Amino acid sequence: MKFPSFAVIITGVFLAYLGHTGWTLYHLFFPEPCTQGSCIQPYLLRNSKLQLLVYTALSAKVSSLKSLDLIWKHDNWTVDMPAEHNVNITLPTKTRHNGTLFIHVFVLPRREQPFQSQRMCHQTGLLTTYMLQRAKAYNLMGQNISSEKISNRQPVTHIRSQIRMGVVTDKIAFKRQAFPPELVKYARLSPEGDYLPLLYIDEVSTRMSDLVEVNSSSATMPLTIHYLPTSVGKLRLWFQIQESLKLMQTLGFSEKDLDEVKGIFADTGFYLLMLTFGVSVLHLLFDFLAFKNDISFWKSRESMEGLSLRTVIWRCVSQAVVFLYLWDQETSMLVLIPAGIWAIIEMWRVKEALKVQLCWSGYIPSLQLGSTNEQEKLTQEFDSLAMKYLSYALYPLCFLGAVYSLVYTPHKSWYSWCVTSLVNGIYAFGFLFMLPQLFLNYKMKSVAHLPWRAFMYKAFNTFIDDIFAFIITMPTAHRLACFRDDAVFLVYLYQRWLYPVDKMRVNEYGRSYEHEVEQENKKKTN
Repeated sequence: MKFPSFAVIITGVFLAYLGHTGWTLYHLFFPEPCTQGSCIQPYLLRNSKLQLLVYTALSAKVSSLKSLDLIWKHDNWTVDMPAEHNVNITLPTKTRHNGTLFIHVFVLPRREQPFQSQRMCHQTGLLTTYMLQRAKAYNLMGQNISSEKISNRQPVTHIRSQIRMGVVTDKIAFKRQAFPPELVKYARLSPEGDYLPLLYIDEVSTRMSDLVEVNSSSATMPLTIHYLPTSVGKLRLWFQIQESLKLMQTLGFSEKDLDEVKGIFADTGFYLLMLTFGVSVLHLLFDFLAFKNDISFWKSRESMEGLSLRTVIWRCVSQAVVFLYLWDQETSMLVLIPAGIWAIIEMWRVKEALKVQLCWSGYIPSLQLGSTNEQEKLTQEFDSLAMKYLSYALYPLCFLGAVYSLVYTPHKSWYSWCVTSLVNGIYAFGFLFMLPQLFLNYKMKSVAHLPWRAFMYKAFNTFIDDIFAFIITMPTAHRLACFRDDAVFLVYLYQRWLYPVDKMRVNEYGRSYEHEVEQENKKKTN
């Protein structure tokens, strides 16, 4: 009996995971309604004429209106009607001196008062947070800066410039014994036994970019209040995301890491989010399969014939520079850690390409490079010639880009300028280093030496990136980079069609078919 391959098993696991996730989401968004027996009806069926009241206070626990400051009263309002309100809130003295400020939201029937109504919904949220000041950038050619100015960052109070809230508009009756556990936090019963409107303050959509620094001179601050009606499924999903973020915080993830995760959900529409999730799983699958085949390729590689050594070294250097750039920009660990892993993998590829061996002379270690045959020397000659032509365009472009960035773009430090200039050169002109391999293929009239299986998996990921290049928010340069890589890949495909398979040529593992046949015949005759 022939067992399925590892790639088939992994693909099956991913497809099962996708199916389970889809089933779970379906039950989140379409809970089973109660049609008979002991049911809890929504209060909105009894009365939909409500009012929305928003207050600020220095405390999260309040019992009367005396300690609240009204900032918005929306009395001619229904839960199905989106609303937006801009207001300048007065900051108490305590808040201006690194204190806190809370927001209190009430939904209750019209002409009734908070704390007096038995049909009142009340939610509290933190309007301020305590965090480090953002790092400032300077024009290195026009300002005198010192290390003390760069490193003197103190934690201060920041206040939200936007806050979002909502009420579930689905009028669903739930079974008393099977009320969704995600909604218990927001549920409250009326005297008639109905559950009151499910009011919530959206913490998932709050981003670090919405925070504004507060100082002692900030007497008032602008605040935009967004009200958006929502569904039962979205509130249940948001609750689970919020609980996951709390768990990540207890595991040591920073606020910046959590903010990156929030951006995945807050900055994307729901249907696009679901599509992005499915495609991201496929992207991860192809990444894993490409990684597996790439490692197998380099472990079994016996010759560098037909492969550009300088391209391998360039990828290692560029990945290391990208890692240093992400570190300098204080990027989320969710991005920084994978970048560091790929930098280590690229270093390992360079070791395999150069055939580096660790030798010991007594207690003194030394590095020894492997020998090269005639075909590898010919490959290196073509590789050197391609890089010579390429350097005529690459080096001047990188130099001019670095000078322009120094004169017109502010930076945090000279080190930041150096790393940013290098990574901009890699990002803008790095695709040029894929061209030497095309030149080698042209000179050798062969593509059999390339790791085509790993190459195709990476190509699938490139086309997936193309699908979302103009859907997901990203820099214009990154959008162009997606189509830039496609052009090079199409040339690779053309070369694969142009140069048919020749059994005398060396394949991707450094072997040829006829050479192996000759070796087997010799063994049989002996």
